[in-house]
Amino acid sequence: MSLTALTERQKSLIVSNVVKACKNIESLNKTGYKYLYLCSGFIAHYDLYGFISHYSDSNLKQDIIAYANQNQWKNFRPSERDYEYYMSKADVYNRILAQVA
Repeated sequence: MSLTALTERQKSLIVSNVVKACKNIESLNKTGYKYLYLCSGFIAHYDLYGFISHYSDSNLKQDIIAYANQNQWKNFRPSERDYEYYMSKADVYNRILAQVA
């Protein structure tokens, strides 16, 4: 079973929430958290609240910028299964970068 690409609505919700969380980590919700902990470089910190606790003392924006290259999913090709899904994740990451970098 292949993964389904993120919709425009999902992308917008994720970008909006993560950008807000870069300014105030307390505003991170489950949608933004789920996206981030599945990105390379981030760990789950047990759950949403553990992630928030960690980034209360760390800089989320800085980590998003630092992990940018590893979150482009360049190892997937158009003919491969799940390509559209990973490209939609890269699109979200790049939209977040454009607003926080």
